[in-house]
Amino acid sequence: MTTDSASLARADAALPAAPAPAATASSAAPHVHGFLLPIVGAAAFAHLLNDLIQAVLPSIYPMLKANYALSFGQIGWIALVYQITASLLQPWVGLYTDKHPKPYLLPMGMVATLIGVGLLAFATSYEMLLVAAGVVGIGSATFHPEASRVARMASGGRFGTAQSCFQVGGNAGSAVGPLLTAAIVIPHGQSAIAWFMLVAALAIFVLSRITGWTLRHGQAKVNSLARGAVGGLGRREVIRAVVVIAILMFAKFVYIASFTNYFTFYLIQRFGLSVQQSQVYLFIFLAAVAAGTFAGGPVGDRIGRKAVIWVSFLGVAPFALALPHVGLTLTAVLAVAIGLVMSSAFAALVVYAQEAVPGRVGMVSGVMFGLMFGIGGIGAAGLGHLADVHGIVWVYTLTSFLPLLGLATAFLPDTRKPRAA
Repeated sequence: MTTDSASLARADAALPAAPAPAATASSAAPHVHGFLLPIVGAAAFAHLLNDLIQAVLPSIYPMLKANYALSFGQIGWIALVYQITASLLQPWVGLYTDKHPKPYLLPMGMVATLIGVGLLAFATSYEMLLVAAGVVGIGSATFHPEASRVARMASGGRFGTAQSCFQVGGNAGSAVGPLLTAAIVIPHGQSAIAWFMLVAALAIFVLSRITGWTLRHGQAKVNSLARGAVGGLGRREVIRAVVVIAILMFAKFVYIASFTNYFTFYLIQRFGLSVQQSQVYLFIFLAAVAAGTFAGGPVGDRIGRKAVIWVSFLGVAPFALALPHVGLTLTAVLAVAIGLVMSSAFAALVVYAQEAVPGRVGMVSGVMFGLMFGIGGIGAAGLGHLADVHGIVWVYTLTSFLPLLGLATAFLPDTRKPRAA
């Protein structure tokens, strides 16, 4: 037995919840050792804690706007600082750790998040809010590519399922964050944000345990997955795929940014809801996003990534176009439909990109999550300025056309080809 095989056997013995090798053997090497639910689940739980913390920031925008007399444009700049900090660093973190693995970056990144939460709780000026947003962004930049890599290691070849499980943890955290903010922060003020430092401390503990598993068994898992990998795309096809993915990511995350950052303002202005009432509707939307994300990966493993992307964008277009023209009840119904359908695309897009450029999991994950945060941040800032000029209801009418950009999916090359000899 080789060193890698022996290490892998010990990993499977240490994780009894994973399927036994004999029960999962197939001709494809990635499936030999099975889907390690304890590891994927731990990564998803850490993602829940991470994104729960990050959801606090947009959830307190109405409070910050009132406390500091901010404009929509200044709110957009806070979002932009956070998103750009995260997006610019993520691909570089992934690229570096593809060549020089640094498992301890996972808990260390969460330490940065903990510090950022403390700064946010005790900030006394707009400038300090910007610094706090940037520090939280650094923690996010470190977490996402490395945790996504761990989920792929433990996937047993079910890449879409693992990515969906990982992503749904983050979406669940994003959904719970506004509720906890409404219960803890809104009634007690900005300093109550410090309670979320306990959430960061729990995440540090979980990520330290994941790091221990990665140090012991990660390389054997990487080698196993590499032996059964499909071939990537040629250079020209990669360029075409990158352009199409950028268009799709722009459409998806600018539209999602209109909900995560401004849905509460839209509900308050159009229907006269209170801040706490609007947070409940935001939770309903984000919970739908979490459910849709979970479905997208397993379905993509069965029918292909492109099919999921097609359904995700064009299926949501009728709901998006109708949303600005209906009453409160139908707004809630359509928001649920939009969250369910459109969110299914992200896991498919991530795995598609990883298959297009095999061997660069960290870099690809960093680019994809970086694009998500960067586009979301730029979109939030741009939508904030448009809302100052034209009003928030006008903004929702404009963004309702974005899902139609999903027609660009027709130009995505096929990645489901066997590796060339």
